[in-house]
Amino acid sequence: MATPVSNLIEQPWIPVAWVEGKSGPSQVGLRNLFLHARDIRTLLIPEAPAHSALLRVLYALTARITALDEAGPGSWGDRREEILEQGFPERSIELPGGRTAGIAGYFDRWTHRFDLFDRERPWLQDPRLPDQCDKSRTAGVNKLVMSRSAGNNHSWFGHWSQDRFLLPHLSQSALSLLTWHYWGAPGALSRRAVGRVSHHYAKASPLRAALSYHPECDNLFLTLLAGLTPPDGDVSRLSDLCPWERDELPDPLEPMPEPQGPCSRLTACSQHALYLVPAEDGEHTADAYITWAYDAKRIRPEDDYLIWDIGKNGTTFPRPARSSRSLWRDIDALLLKQLDDESPIQPKVMDHAFDVSEYLRVRALGFEQDSSESANYQYVDSSTPALLSRVEEDVVSSDLPVRLLRELGELFGSRLEQATGEAWLKFTDDKKNKPGAWLDASAARYWPAAEGEFWSRFRKLSRAEGVVDSGFDFDAACRAFGRHALDAYEEVTDSVTRTPRGAKAVTSAKAIILGALKDPYKAMKRRKKK
Repeated sequence: MATPVSNLIEQPWIPVAWVEGKSGPSQVGLRNLFLHARDIRTLLIPEAPAHSALLRVLYALTARITALDEAGPGSWGDRREEILEQGFPERSIELPGGRTAGIAGYFDRWTHRFDLFDRERPWLQDPRLPDQCDKSRTAGVNKLVMSRSAGNNHSWFGHWSQDRFLLPHLSQSALSLLTWHYWGAPGALSRRAVGRVSHHYAKASPLRAALSYHPECDNLFLTLLAGLTPPDGDVSRLSDLCPWERDELPDPLEPMPEPQGPCSRLTACSQHALYLVPAEDGEHTADAYITWAYDAKRIRPEDDYLIWDIGKNGTTFPRPARSSRSLWRDIDALLLKQLDDESPIQPKVMDHAFDVSEYLRVRALGFEQDSSESANYQYVDSSTPALLSRVEEDVVSSDLPVRLLRELGELFGSRLEQATGEAWLKFTDDKKNKPGAWLDASAARYWPAAEGEFWSRFRKLSRAEGVVDSGFDFDAACRAFGRHALDAYEEVTDSVTRTPRGAKAVTSAKAIILGALKDPYKAMKRRKKK
């Protein structure tokens, strides 16, 4: 029997880059991705939210294939070490409860649930939508593909006509489907009628507006293993189910089922229901239904790949994606345990990633969006250089160098903003005349320089085991960040210093930066209290 052209296990749809010295097709299906994971360097997905969403699905599949979806038998960490040595098991492995592991065992068992255009159970879709939604008011393919303009939204990467559609192919359709499940907008979508309930309002997807952090190694095999977190001892693969493993479709009038473990948290928390209408060739999407998945209150699941900030009232919320914020400003939150009740909570995945590879990078993937509306602004995709957990673990000091480096960079960035705004206000003597142009110009000069300063000093921290002194020079770092702030300030304000009024305003406000240089510890404490 021939494999359907829309089967995601066999058909190529995932863009990849190969390890140097290895070669292969530019796109692979799920089976070949796992079979050749050691030879694949990374995923090559340009849309950051789709990349992050696919990684979560791949983490769940990795856990299933390796039988690391349960805590036992034996030590979960030791079993992962065995996988590191032996590679992903290719053959079928029989597990208790009638389940199968291994690449062949798992994909052969579930191949019928990975067809994007299957009539009965298309992958991650609800085939009931054509009967429950208005066929004359579908979402359309431009709404499905978030990088296109739809309705009154602006164009991103090209101009798209509402009258002449360019149909998305298999890869773009599957990645767009994932993007909606994880990053989809709240608000009005297609009207869905189920029983006596009929409306068109969906809740925000679980990662809406968030920034997701993923360990990244030298090949995809290591990257996927580094992205796993150990399940709790009571997690069972018989109840911790991915959507395609469930016998029945969910009841939209009931609350979203509580996640029962890492696999359901990774794949089964979407607030959107979608159905892709296949084109006649069976390889493209001709239309799409997008609507609400659950009518009950939204459940915000735990997520092991987010930094959780803590508000003044003690509530936690994911750190938002900001295209203007450099990744180095989050490094201490990625590497350090929570030091106090006000410190951000480290992504759980970072507790275990360094057991796979001591030298790893962190990839930040997100989507700058309005969390409560449908506005999408910018993808966020950045990587750190190789990081070492030992930098912090072996430095016996309350003044952790990575944290101090970040705090110094933030301190002088904040003081630069204050000084620039103050100089503009004193020069113009007009509170309604905002200093936006000056603030943008000074930030554009300071933050790239501060980023380079941070990584330069970060790389010089001692990597030797058992070393008490990291080699961090606080005073020198303070002077360096202060110099970057002063350079940016002087360059932006120089044009007005040729008049007595401008010179006085610039000189007076400059004291805000100089004050932080004089007593940085006091300035940092004052900043924390605000």
